[in-house]
Amino acid sequence: MKESMNFTWAVLLLNRETEILKKISDAQNKVRQAVMNREWTDFDKKTLEVKLLGGEFALLENERVQLFASLGKTAGVSASETSSSDEKPFYTLILEFPPDERRELSRLYRELKMETLKMRALNETFLAYLNESKTLAAAFLGAICPSRGGKLYTRKGQAVSPDLRSIVFNNRF
Repeated sequence: MKESMNFTWAVLLLNRETEILKKISDAQNKVRQAVMNREWTDFDKKTLEVKLLGGEFALLENERVQLFASLGKTAGVSASETSSSDEKPFYTLILEFPPDERRELSRLYRELKMETLKMRALNETFLAYLNESKTLAAAFLGAICPSRGGKLYTRKGQAVSPDLRSIVFNNRF
């Protein structure tokens, strides 16, 4: 009975995590498109949605880790095995389930991993785009104002960090 309950709970957690990852991916895509199209309306709302979904995912991930850690204790898997690579312990831990349940858990876990890898690839691409844009903006500012030596200043003339997180051009001369 306990094994059946653990299987049902594991399926529920893995399905929910995958569902939230897809929602996060959609929300991040909206943020990505907004940045690339320079649409700043509701930008904070979009990033807050990603942050809230990320928090929800983190809670589910902790529950999943605890569930499989408890399975490891009942299956006799040592703590050193569960702290090593992520894949080996999972597949070791599900050995106590019947073959059909193992296949289902493996399928759900692979789907979760694929969603995670897809999101990671998209995020790395987006970060590369942002870094390139930042480098281009810094080079542009250096080219049009070489006397500044790469420094940025506030309206009051104080030097600020040239991280280009937010920059506004004053077109009045």
